[in-house]
Amino acid sequence: MSADRIPPLACPDLWQAVMAAAAGRCQCRGTCGKNHAKDGGRCPREHDHLAHRHGGGTVHLIAAPAEPADMLLPPHRAAALPKRQLAAWCSPCHDATRAAARKAQHTAVPAAEPDALFEI
Repeated sequence: MSADRIPPLACPDLWQAVMAAAAGRCQCRGTCGKNHAKDGGRCPREHDHLAHRHGGGTVHLIAAPAEPADMLLPPHRAAALPKRQLAAWCSPCHDATRAAARKAQHTAVPAAEPDALFEI
């Protein structure tokens, strides 16, 4: 394990495998709402490197569901996903993708009509 990839306390082997598959770089390809066009269509943020935009600071990638809809799974179900269904995400891309998935879910579900107290 390299010094620039310190794994989280939970599931370090799984996190390491996801980061290795991603080459330590965020795998967002625009689901966050940005096209990442300047960077070949993929987010340029790398684990433990400085973020030059959005407030700077050190980037810490997380392993989370690769499919935006799966980001809305309950935590116990998301944690049970196999490695092939996970991707490396920087926080801004993950948060924006999750928000977009939540918005898409709400617009896809028709609003329930209120129950009437009495039949007319």
